[in-house]
Amino acid sequence: MNTKQHIGLFLLRVSIATTMLVYGMTKLIFGNEFIEGLLEQYGLPTFLGYGVFMGEIIAPLFIIIGFRTKLAGLVFAINCLVAILMAQLPTFFTLNAFGGWANGTLFIYTVFGVALFFSGAGKYAFATKNKWD
Repeated sequence: MNTKQHIGLFLLRVSIATTMLVYGMTKLIFGNEFIEGLLEQYGLPTFLGYGVFMGEIIAPLFIIIGFRTKLAGLVFAINCLVAILMAQLPTFFTLNAFGGWANGTLFIYTVFGVALFFSGAGKYAFATKNKWD
């Protein structure tokens, strides 16, 4: 991989993970009652709702700094996939008011996490030697 590709991977990591971090920080500040309600609706224990903080705060922070990026990407993708299955499945093929796919952003987040799982963080990362980097 050349330097330009490493810079591109770094920019993708920082930009996409930062936007997800905003979702996580919002849940941290205002609570995750919506997630707990969904879990309760599906008959699952509500304490699992705290897992959203792993996928929306911890994983994005690890992705941004480039630490265990493959593992963080996997957690990130699983978090998004669970969000699709639990909250967005009934409206999965819906268009938004502008004619775009209403779940496009969540789909992009999911694919981004999977891509990081396969690619890793690149050269501009806190850690690059571990198999999960």
